Amino acid sequence: MLADGLNGACERARRLQVTDSDFALHPRLEADSVYLCRWTLCQVRLINDARYPWLMLVPEQPNITEPFELTAGDQAQLWRESMVLAAWMKGYFRADKMNVAALGNVVPQLHVHHVARVVNDSAWPGPVWGVGEAEPYEPERLTALCQTLTPLLRAVAV
Repeated sequence: MLADGLNGACERARRLQVTDSDFALHPRLEADSVYLCRWTLCQVRLINDARYPWLMLVPEQPNITEPFELTAGDQAQLWRESMVLAAWMKGYFRADKMNVAALGNVVPQLHVHHVARVVNDSAWPGPVWGVGEAEPYEPERLTALCQTLTPLLRAVAV
C-alpha cells in the first residue's frame, strides 16, 4: 500500500491545481498510484509497483473513458504528453522498449500507462499485465523516487 502521508500530501496538492470541473480520479487509480505533477491536460502519476518504471497519464476531464471522447485539441494534447513522457522515460530509465497502452478493462476512466521495459525484467518479452503480483515500493524509496521524479517531470511538462 502507498505511504499514506506522502499520498495524502500529493493528493491535496493535486486538488489545489484542479480547476472548477467535475473531474474525480477513479478510486483504483488513486489506490494504485501516487500523484507526481500536472501537465497541461493530464496528471502524471507513478504506479506503485517497484518491478518496473511505470508512470501513467490521466486526463483531468470528467466522465471520459476513451480517447475519442476528448475534444480534438485534447486528443492532440494527450498524444503530445504521451510521446514526451515515453521519450523521457526511455532515456531516463535506459529502457530497451516503451510499452504505452490505454486498456481500461479494469478501470474505465481514461488513463494511459507508460512502462519502461528492459530485456531482463520479470515479464520480458510479454506484457506486464497479469504477470506476478505488484511489489509496492518501500515507503522511503517511494518518497525518494517522488522527490526525484517530480521536479524532472515538471521541467519537461508539455
